[in-house]
Parts: sequence; structure tokens; C-alpha cells
Amino acid sequence: MRVLEAKKVSERPLQLAPDQAPGWHSLEADAVLARLQVSAKEGLSEEEVARRQQQVGLNRMTPKQQQSALVMFLLQFHQPLIYILLAATVVTIFLQEYTDAIVIFAVVFINAIIGYVQESKALTAINALAQRMTARAQVIRDGRRHEIEALQLVPGDVVLVQSGNKFPADVRLVKVRDLQVDESALTGESVAVEKSTVAVPADNVLGDRLCLGFASTSVTYGQATGVVVATGDQTEVGKIQQSIAGAEDLETPLTLKIKEFSQLLLWVILGLCVVVFVVGILRGESKADTFMIVVALAVGAIPEGLPVAVTIMLALGVSKMAARRAIIRKLVAVETLGSTSVICSDKTGTLTENQMTVQRIAAGGQMYQVEGLGYRPEGQIRCGQEVADLTSNRALQLCLHAGLLCNDSAVKEKEGKWIVEGDPTEGALLVAAGKAGFQRTQLEEAYPRLDTIPFESHYQYMATLHGGVRAVIYLKGSVEAVLERCAKSMQANGDLAPLDKAVIMHQVETMANEGMRVLAFATADAPATLAAISHDYTSRDLVFLGLQAMIDPPRQEAIEAVRLCQAAGIDVKMITGDHAATAAAIAGEIGLKGRQHNGKLVALTGKELQQIDDKTLEEVAETTSVFARVSPDQKLRLVKALQARDRVVAMTGDGVNDAPALKQANIGIAMGITGTDVAKDAADMVLTDDNFSSIEGAVEEGRGVFDNLTKFIVWTLPTNLGEGLTILAAIAFGTQLPVQPIHILWINMTTAVLLGLTLAFEPREPGIMDRPPRPASEPILTRDLIMRTLLVGVLMLVATFGLYLYERRYQGASLAEAQTMATTVLIVLEAFYLLSCRSLVRPTQEVGYFSNMWVYYGIAAMLALQAAFIYVPFMNTLFSSAPLNAPQLLRILGAGLVLWLIVSVEKHLRFRSLVRSARQPRTLPAVG
Repeated sequence: MRVLEAKKVSERPLQLAPDQAPGWHSLEADAVLARLQVSAKEGLSEEEVARRQQQVGLNRMTPKQQQSALVMFLLQFHQPLIYILLAATVVTIFLQEYTDAIVIFAVVFINAIIGYVQESKALTAINALAQRMTARAQVIRDGRRHEIEALQLVPGDVVLVQSGNKFPADVRLVKVRDLQVDESALTGESVAVEKSTVAVPADNVLGDRLCLGFASTSVTYGQATGVVVATGDQTEVGKIQQSIAGAEDLETPLTLKIKEFSQLLLWVILGLCVVVFVVGILRGESKADTFMIVVALAVGAIPEGLPVAVTIMLALGVSKMAARRAIIRKLVAVETLGSTSVICSDKTGTLTENQMTVQRIAAGGQMYQVEGLGYRPEGQIRCGQEVADLTSNRALQLCLHAGLLCNDSAVKEKEGKWIVEGDPTEGALLVAAGKAGFQRTQLEEAYPRLDTIPFESHYQYMATLHGGVRAVIYLKGSVEAVLERCAKSMQANGDLAPLDKAVIMHQVETMANEGMRVLAFATADAPATLAAISHDYTSRDLVFLGLQAMIDPPRQEAIEAVRLCQAAGIDVKMITGDHAATAAAIAGEIGLKGRQHNGKLVALTGKELQQIDDKTLEEVAETTSVFARVSPDQKLRLVKALQARDRVVAMTGDGVNDAPALKQANIGIAMGITGTDVAKDAADMVLTDDNFSSIEGAVEEGRGVFDNLTKFIVWTLPTNLGEGLTILAAIAFGTQLPVQPIHILWINMTTAVLLGLTLAFEPREPGIMDRPPRPASEPILTRDLIMRTLLVGVLMLVATFGLYLYERRYQGASLAEAQTMATTVLIVLEAFYLLSCRSLVRPTQEVGYFSNMWVYYGIAAMLALQAAFIYVPFMNTLFSSAPLNAPQLLRILGAGLVLWLIVSVEKHLRFRSLVRSARQPRTLPAVG
């Protein structure tokens, strides 16, 4: 009869749509089973599994559809300036100027290849997430236990997990036994979570939903039975995938500025081309000649070498950062670092060691400090300033014995690194005992374990029975659970005294306020013949030994790195899934600045964030520096709120839960050692040493790269301006073009590589980390730099057009000679101007005459190549150039010296003005 009733139940339509799914953690286990129409003992039938699979699909995440390789390549041509060059290519082909057409298109094609190579390294975070789901699962179906591919799971499946397993889907726990789960990759909490079957409030954040097991999290201890409530895209890790897919691919400050500049330049060039074409026709010029003038103007005004040069300079920045333990996955991340104004950092493993460490011990009426960090058993136990005398405090000895013997974990050294096998909390207790000189093997020989009461959530303690020298029981657990079983406490001399709970709770409160997790320890003598224990033996009359307080301590290097970042005007914010008290305490130790209450940093929790609308959150995100118990979608909200205030946001993280925010941030920074594949694939930069201090070094390098990129742009634009003005002057005076389109392409491409790229090797200027981040809204060219660009552009016009006319009218030079002269003048002027651009503010003696020898190597190589342009017959034929004589070369050299002197005087006057207005010369901006 029961079987028939079950069949009737299963035939009722089951609503599994995600928008109708209840808050499973807020329902009792029986209610969940009833809603999913399944028995925990029998599980689903194969027929019902097939029906549900048709409704919800396989237990896998939907991969994001990506563009084809061809579309990605073609999109590289979708840029305003490229349109002009493509149009110029078509026009020159139409005019049968095939050499010009080939050179112009070659430039466009090279740019497209470089862009395609960059984009082909696109994010694979969703694929990495899907791979995390490929596992096997133990299920109950038709009343029997089966092992199946996790891919085949459906909502309602009854699954079994034990220590070492990963949850194959999101599961509502219906039966647990001492279950502890490592959820750090999903929630950011550093300590394994103790699970139960008790329903929790519906508004509990992810880390507090203790009756749920989440897909991809690991069971570290115990076993459980649960019913699947979500699969594939509907799991919490699946929702993260959707967040990643929905996150915007943001443009970097430099790419935005170049895009804005390109659009402005596009309209200016088109306007000039139209005017020139109309004027040419009105003056009776042939359409063919007018077209060639327009092409020359367009080619001259467009900085063809800029995209290639920017890419190469960013690539050089990548190699510099690799030397500082930061691997750049996306080239544009290099310059974004230089503009970063806020770093949102995960706590666990990023700002902290990700290794639980005992730091305080209270025993025998004394408070002790434990030195050393992490699982390496090195450090001393001190009482005040003095090294503790363990022989003088019997309670301290036994407290450490209890932590060592009442323990199921192990600490081992592997490949030079100390790791814990088992629970991190127990690992910390082993290390504390080791620092006191206690050897586990010796104590276990003296007090062999006879029996154990495993930790259970209901009792909140673990107990062990030991024989040997004397029969003894050791117990460790929560402070409340231990104190209620104790009647007396041990003094330092070994005597017993009445238990003073008020004093102990005051000690606990003091340590808890510092963000520490506190465990209590107790002991009791046992009959010599006792071979097994039960809860009856640990229910009362125990002797309280002491407290051990532990924390995942901050990295010492992170403290200094945070200080340097804040000194550089970069806000640092902690966004973690850990508890508020722990997060606030660590943030205070690290030195974060932000909203405070009673002298302590305020930690805003995820539950509080749920009550804040997006507009209010913008203000809260600005003023608050610590966010705790935060879910993945809330991390994403915080990043977006800061970006809404025009902040350039860097986000660090290592877990699955960090991936959406890493992708949304202007620059995502993942941890290379402890980071999950998902986090690394979503990030723009990966730290090889998981050290927050490496971020400070990367920011410093990023600022240097941005400075050098700005120097390159300031150096190259006057050339394009000078070329454009020269052509306009030729039109105005009715002369032939001083430089042909192919000459302009020769100048722009060769000088960009041989001259401009040498600026990439300029060392960082003094005080680079003393100035605030460059505002994202600030243009690349400030007013002063625009004025210098105009000045140099006009000087190039005067020198180029003036020498061209002088050679033609007064020296009787041929057209080829005069055009060769004009081309060479532009190149020599660029070489002299390059020397001034090594610093846009500081005089050369401050930069150092020989601090960048690549500048001189580049000038030498460019002059050698230009000599070939002038004197090699093959080059004369290809470019219609002609040899020059010594007087002509001297006139060119003189023009270069005049330009250098004028720019040097302008720099000197501006530098003196800045020095007078600045309190300290070292605070001068490096550019602009």
C-alpha cells in the first residue's frame, strides 16, 4: 500500500523552476523531503530520475557561447582610425599607387594580428567552473546505494558524503555525524564549518546556512546524508558562473582615453580631408592629385605606430612585473594598476597567512603570548617580556598536553612547507605544544589513547581516554560546553581551586574582541581499569585547565604593503566571508583606515548590506573599510558601487566566491598558490607568492609603465601634427607635397619602434608612490602638455617646410632630394625631442644622462636606417629618395639642436614654476 501511495505522490507535478525554489535552509528536513517528494531511505526511482532530468537537465553548468575566431579577428578592424586607413588603402589602389597601398594595409593587418592574439587569451572561468562539477557521487535510488557520475544527479536525489568527498550539488542535510566542511573557496571563511540538520532563518547569508552543503565544497571530517535541492546552473557555484558571465568587460583608463582621442582625431581628420579636397578641386587640381593629397594628410595625421607601440610597451611592463612575482594575464592590466585608487582584498590567504595560529594561552592565572606564525613549529611562549618557565605552571603544561593528545590531526613538512592534515584548529594546537617543546610521539607513548568521544555539534566538545603512567581523560571544546562540566580549576602549582567563571569569561571576551577563536581545555582522572568512556564520564566534576586562543594572523609583509598603498592615495578595503569580529580585528592589526566606533573599525555584515539600496551603498562603500560575512553577489555589488564613484578598483581573491568580483573589477588579482582555477581564470593578474605586498610592487611598476606610455604619446603626437601641418602648408602655398604618403608611413612606423619604444626602458621617477592615483577622468594630455605638443608641432612645420622650400628655391635641389631632406628633418627632430621626453617635467640631470642607454642605441639604429633610406640605391628606388650632401646634413642637425634648446627652456621654466608651488620637490608629478 505504501508503495502505491509513493507512486501516486511521484506522479504529482513537481515544480523545480528556479524562481519557485524555496529557501531550503529555512525549512525543516522533513518539509524539504516532502516538497521534493522523496524518501530519505528509498531515494528516487530510476523512472522518476529520468523524468526530472528531462525537466531540469544534467547537473552541469551552461558554457558561455563565445565568438568564433574569424569574428574575433574581423572585430580588430572595427576602430575609427582603422576605417580611415582602410579607405586610404582602397583609394591608393584605385590610383594605382600599389606600394603605398601595400604599406598602409600592412600596418593595419599587423595591428589586427596583435589585437587578435590578445583577445584569443580570453577568460575560461566558466569552463573551469564546469570542470569542478565533473565528479562521482554516492546516491540512494530504489532503496539501494549506487555510485554514479555527478552529472546524472537531479533535485530530490539522496546523496551520501564523507571525509574527503566534495558535495556534487547543493544539498539539504537530513542526517549528519560530526560533519565539518571546508567552504573557504565559496564563502572565504578560513575555519571548517560545523554542519547540522537544524533549519536556520531565511535571511541567513551563505556562510551561516549550516544545514546546507554546497557544490564543490569539501568534507574535512565526518559524514552526512542529504537531499539534492539544486543542480547545475542553480547551485550557488552555478550562480557565480552567471555572475561571471554577466560581469562587464571594462575598458581600462588608457584604452578609454585612446578611444576618446581616436574619435576626436577621426572627426578632425575627416573635416580637414573634406576641406582639402574641396579646396583642391576649386583650385583646378585633378581629382587624382587631390586624392593623393588627402591620403597623405590622413596618413600623416594618424599615429599608425601607436597601437603597436602601446602593445609592445605593455608587454615589456609584463616582464618587469613578472620579476616582482606578478604574472599579467591581460596586457591592459599593466597600465590599469597605475591608476588604481582602491584595492578590495579578500582576507583569508591574501592579507593573512591562511594558517590558524595559537597566539594567547590563559592557564594557572597567567596570560601567555605565543610567538611565531603558521604551522612551522618555531617560536617561544612568553609571559610579558620574559620567556615562560613551563615548569612553574602545571596548568599550562596540562593545557598544552590536552591540545596535543585530544587531537586527530597532524602537522607535517612537505617540500619545505609545513601543512596540516586534518582540521586547521587542531593543527594550531599541535604547533603550540611543539613550541613548548612537547613531542607528540613521546607523550603518546607515555599516555596511549584508549578511547575517544568524537566531536559532535550537539555536545560541542571532543574527549579522549588515555592509559599508561596514569589513566586520564582530556577534553577540548567550546568555552560554554567545557565550563558547564567543570567544578574546579587548576592553579599554576597544580593545586585545585573553585572555578571562577566570571574571570574566565572576561578573558574569553578580551580575546574574542581581538578576533580570536577560543577553545577551552579540561581534564579528569579515570579509573585505572577503564577501557572506554561515554558522555557520562565527561558530564561533571572536570578540572578546568585553561584557554587557547587562535587566529589566522596577518602577513607581516601585508601590514607594510597596506601602509605604502595608503600613503600612495590608494584605499584598501577588506571584503571577506569570515565573521565580523575576526575581520575587524585583522583589519585593525593591518592598519586599514575607515569608519570607526569606540576606536575600533566598523565591520559591515552581509545581512546589513541586504538592507541597503544601491545608491546608499555607494556612500557606505566609500567610508567603510571592512565587510564581513559577504556573499559573492554582494562582493560584486560593492565593486560596482565603488566604480559608480569613478574609482578604479583592483579586487584580490583566491576562491570561487571571488570570481565574479575579480572579473567585474577594473583589475582582478588572484592568488597563484592557494587560488582556485576559477579565480585565476577570471583575474587579470596572478600573484606567484600569494603575497599582498607584491601588489604594492605591481602598482609601482604599473605607475611607471603608465608614465612611460604617456611620454611615448606626448613624443609621437607632435610628429603627426607636424606632418599634417606641413601638408596643409603645401596646399596653402600651392607647392608640391614635401613628403609623400609612403614617406610618412616610413617615418611613423620606424621611429615608433626604434625611437619611441626606448622610452619603455625609462626607470621609475623619484616619488612615484608619493603622489595620488591619476584620476580616471583626467585626460592623457594635460593643458601644459597640449601646449607643448602644439609648440613642437609648429617647430616641426617650420623646420620641415622651411628647409624643403629652401632646398627647392635657393639650392636648386630636385624634388626627390627636397622630399628626402624633409623626411630626414622630421626623423632628426624626433630624435632630439626624444631626449626631452625622457621626463616631461624634470630636467635631464635629475633623470640621469645615462640612466637609459636604450635611448642612445635607438637613435643610433634609426640614424643608420635613415642613412640606408638616403644612400642605398634599392631604398632610393622604393621610396623615391635621393642622396644628400654634407651641408644639407648640417642644416638638418642645426634644426634638431634648435628644437631641443627651445623645448629645454620651456621645460626649465615650467619646472621652476612647479617647484615654487610645491612644498616639496619630490611631490612633483612625473608627467603632466
